[in-house]
Amino acid sequence: MKVSRILEQIASGGCDTAFEKLYGNARITEQRTRWIRLGEVFIGMHGDIDAVTLSVPGRTELLGNHTDHNNGRVLAAAVDIDIIAFAARSDDTLIRIKSEGYREDCVDVASLDSCRARRGSSAAVIGGVCEYFLSDGRKVGGIRACTASDVLTGSGISSSAAFEVMCGAMLSFLYNDGEIPPLFLAKAGKYAENVWFGKPCGLMDQTACASGGCSYIDFGGGDACLRKMSPCLGDNLLCIVNTGGNHADLTDDYASVPSEMRSCAVLLGQTVLEEVDEEDFVARIPYIRANVGDRAVLRALHFFAENRRVDTAAAAIRNGDTDTFLRCVYDSGSSSFRFLQNVYTNKNVTEQGLSLALALTERLGLVCRVHGGGFAGTIQTYLPPSRADEYRNAMERVFGEGCCMFLSLRDCGAVMIDGNTISGAV
Repeated sequence: MKVSRILEQIASGGCDTAFEKLYGNARITEQRTRWIRLGEVFIGMHGDIDAVTLSVPGRTELLGNHTDHNNGRVLAAAVDIDIIAFAARSDDTLIRIKSEGYREDCVDVASLDSCRARRGSSAAVIGGVCEYFLSDGRKVGGIRACTASDVLTGSGISSSAAFEVMCGAMLSFLYNDGEIPPLFLAKAGKYAENVWFGKPCGLMDQTACASGGCSYIDFGGGDACLRKMSPCLGDNLLCIVNTGGNHADLTDDYASVPSEMRSCAVLLGQTVLEEVDEEDFVARIPYIRANVGDRAVLRALHFFAENRRVDTAAAAIRNGDTDTFLRCVYDSGSSSFRFLQNVYTNKNVTEQGLSLALALTERLGLVCRVHGGGFAGTIQTYLPPSRADEYRNAMERVFGEGCCMFLSLRDCGAVMIDGNTISGAV
């Protein structure tokens, strides 16, 4: 369908049912304006040609902090903020993606080479996703696309994973009949981030963004086994507080977590902690700490306990037991602070925005935890609606206007929208 026709459809309310499913009824008008603005940008760059419209959500980690990369277990959910795109096939071999606020990225799918890609760039992500598709016999080709995202960079809601999955979704719907499974999209994103981009992430973020909904995910064996669940937030709101902070020099901090966990496993003849017997680990702590140090031991202890918490929280969700779920959330945050030690970086101990946000939130008597990778960025808080204004004011006074994001969970993952029809991970 021509982009101009899509814009007419959006403006006349022809996508409202789809928008309500993705964003909720209160945000339909806002989303109409957002999508129309992006479509006009696309026409300005590429003309009024046939295109598809795509959406990939951000994600929130409900439980399972830094367990996925050692084949552990997590609870994660898609949220109602997303990256959107207008995308079209092109006759050449170039993928050109213009993301709002950034320069256009261009990758030639006929000459992919991770060694020539600039590490840490969006172009590296695009190239890595294409290479993963080709390695499995999937089709790739030229693309013209414009994207816009309200999954803010550095907000701990996986803007990078959402973009990675979006690249895969474009290839799926434009060249593979929309038949690429969500887990394949997730693996393609992880491959791109690990091999081409240069960041040693796990698979949780991409899996949650691609699949949508609330999921219990077990990465045992290196793969992802998903079980969809109904969330158990009770009457609580979910708030993500962005404390700011500089993420530029944190790659080494992030990398140290999986590396130190694996170093413990290797000493016991395994490759990741999920393969290690916990009691054997505890019995051999004197040997392990002598070889890899105390922090590695503490991080491993966090891994074992966090896996148990995920299982306890999953059972609580199935039983509708909000109190137990929230207790697991609090215990997870406490373990991350004390044992995992990802609440601030030792490179700059004067900057501890996460620690401060956690302290202020606990002072108000609310349940909270570090959110996502940590070291800088965001915390996650649960609170009753009656206290939303009080909490927002308290956080904004310290971290600035707009630091609080009140989010809802979203059922859909990576999808294509055609009028009121949504296809993909629904």
